[in-house]
Amino acid sequence: MLRLGIDIDGTITPPETFVPYLNKSFKKQITLDDIKDYDLTKALEVSYEELGQWMAEFEPIIYGEAPVSKGAKEILGKWKEKHDLIFISARGHHLYDTTLNWFEKNEVSFHNIDLVGSHDKLEAVKKHRIDVFFEDKHDNACMISEEFNIPVILFNTPYNQDPVPEQVVRVNSWFEAEEWLDRRVLELKENR
Repeated sequence: MLRLGIDIDGTITPPETFVPYLNKSFKKQITLDDIKDYDLTKALEVSYEELGQWMAEFEPIIYGEAPVSKGAKEILGKWKEKHDLIFISARGHHLYDTTLNWFEKNEVSFHNIDLVGSHDKLEAVKKHRIDVFFEDKHDNACMISEEFNIPVILFNTPYNQDPVPEQVVRVNSWFEAEEWLDRRVLELKENR
């Protein structure tokens, strides 16, 4: 059984989830393709303070209403019997109930949910002894793969296009992620 570390936002929820809310609140007409950097202040042309206030108000709403990425629910349902599914997210702990309710409402399989409250997930990866991580944030993917010498599956988005180390594998869907893991599962178990 592998210990899979899985980010939530931009992986099991689509990366464009925030876009309609951002457009409505900030009177913009951006698309996911316009977001070339994880730092939303650049695409929106707003201050960190303004974005922070907006996030505090809208995060619970967005996280509660977010759709599930295509294929994620079915694939995680299959993996639940074979692997430990440990969700590690930068969401703050105050969003735990919202997050848990979303998993239950959408019937998304999990074994553990760890909301670390920052984008630094290294301690959580170490604590949970993760074998493979699934992420959408470029620098997180690179740091995790280099620090722990484990594969990181990076879900391709316009905001994570910088070069990646060898252990970071880009995928365009959950179906590609499943195919990659199925091919590598025996090797990964042997290398633990």
